[in-house]
Amino acid sequence: MSEEKQKQQQLPPTSAIDNLSSRRLENWFEYPVRVQPHHTDYTGVVWHGSYIAWMEEARVECLHSIGIAFVDLVALGCDLPVIEMSLRYHRAIHLGMAAVVKTRMIEVSGVRIIWEYMIESPHQQELYVTAKVTLVAVDRAKGKIMRQLPPDFKDALARLSA
Repeated sequence: MSEEKQKQQQLPPTSAIDNLSSRRLENWFEYPVRVQPHHTDYTGVVWHGSYIAWMEEARVECLHSIGIAFVDLVALGCDLPVIEMSLRYHRAIHLGMAAVVKTRMIEVSGVRIIWEYMIESPHQQELYVTAKVTLVAVDRAKGKIMRQLPPDFKDALARLSA
């Protein structure tokens, strides 16, 4: 299939992620992945759930890079479940290929934390997935949404938006 025809067949982003920030690199955390057999379906194409797992791994590693270990959040009694997710699959990734999961926190509003993602080829020639994920801080003991983020966590998140 010609490159021009492929471009014509790509659908526009869904309304939930059409405002995804430009492809500039500032503030993006990059998490490289390589497609292993367990990431794929029987045809060697990455299974849709693998993208979600990679996004979570990238988010956890991004937090770790600013000194927030997820195990420490759990010890504080805080969990961060996903409450909303929007993904747009642009192009398939196949067994053995490399990709880079790029993530950044774009907003903290009370106890809601919004992250955006791009999964693309290592040299940015191909865009595979764009996504937006909203998390909310939950008190693990009570099973209820927290009134505010733990202070140390909130301070650390401020470094991501700087």
